[in-house]
Amino acid sequence: MSYLCSEEDEIDHFDRLPDSLLLIVFNQIGDVKALGRCCVVSRRFHGLVPQIDNVVVRVDCVISDDDASATAASSDKTRSVFSNLIRFVFGGIFKPLQALGQFLGPKKSSSSSSSSSSISGGVGGNGGNGTLINDDEEMESGGVTHHSPTQVLKNFNEIRRLRIELPSGELGIDDGVLLKWRADFGSTLDNCLILGASSIIDPPKPASAFSLLQENLLHGGAAAAAAAAAEDDGSIPESFYTNGGLKLRVVWTISSLIAASARHYLLQPIIDDHQTLDSLILTDSDGQGVLCMNKEQLEELRVKPLSASTASKRTLVPALNMRLWYAPQLELPDGTVLKGATLVAIRPTEQTSAKKEVSDVSWVSNAFEEPYGTAAKLLVKRRTYCLEMNSF
Repeated sequence: MSYLCSEEDEIDHFDRLPDSLLLIVFNQIGDVKALGRCCVVSRRFHGLVPQIDNVVVRVDCVISDDDASATAASSDKTRSVFSNLIRFVFGGIFKPLQALGQFLGPKKSSSSSSSSSSISGGVGGNGGNGTLINDDEEMESGGVTHHSPTQVLKNFNEIRRLRIELPSGELGIDDGVLLKWRADFGSTLDNCLILGASSIIDPPKPASAFSLLQENLLHGGAAAAAAAAAEDDGSIPESFYTNGGLKLRVVWTISSLIAASARHYLLQPIIDDHQTLDSLILTDSDGQGVLCMNKEQLEELRVKPLSASTASKRTLVPALNMRLWYAPQLELPDGTVLKGATLVAIRPTEQTSAKKEVSDVSWVSNAFEEPYGTAAKLLVKRRTYCLEMNSF
């Protein structure tokens, strides 16, 4: 009996599982660091992991390149007057965008790694000025071993669905302010949707709601609310133009477009290296911005190279048609209240008729997670304001 038990203990039950089943398990794991650890379990796992088609790269942190060497500084392109103006107006977003640009760049020599920026969250290879590092990476004599996403993904041969998550959004906004965007790209911008609010009031707790109701009834709050609702005919109030409200929305719009176009530009080497890609998403843990590319858009980029901005490392934003919806106060079904709620729908001025056929309602229906998806649907029912923007 003891002989039978010891023989049973020596059986490797994983050997009984077919490769196809193990690939299903690895695809469910997705996370590139967890998959890297799976690779060292056995030779079989090491051979199977590169065959998976679903990969998630989570970036842990961005370290700014403030102390870059003179060599690195000399390689920067001269900025135009327009670029300097944009940097002045939107200076708060350029450092994270710069670091984002560095971490997706190609591998550089190790001599410059000591002065590089870095982004943690990957496996394998040395990176360039901005790179990926594992949380559990060991410190070496020259600093940290760096890994760029291009290097992290180089051993995966069959990726169809790729998701990259940044540690946070590039746009620095004040506490309590809502700013979310979603952009779809082919070789250039296909569409972009921006949802913002100057402040968010969370749903009250049940006890607080009862107290608020009592106060409204005692002080005529219900009548005041009804009067305010009657006055809201869907038009933008005059104060929106005079108190900086419109200017703030313009800043939100341009900042979001710059962030989206920078992300798109920096994904090109990954797209070139992985011809099997059907879906690519670059998002952030804050849920601030999401860049999406489907199979047709990826194919379009491979056939028609992107047009780069001469001022910075990002895709050129084409001339745009924009539609804006605004509500001074928007109450959602769950009780959340958005103050100064704004939705901006953006499409290129010159766009194929096939892409223009998608209606605003269907376009925004799945753009944002709840409760913000409902907010977008409610806003498009209000009065529409049209704007135009030149290419930049």
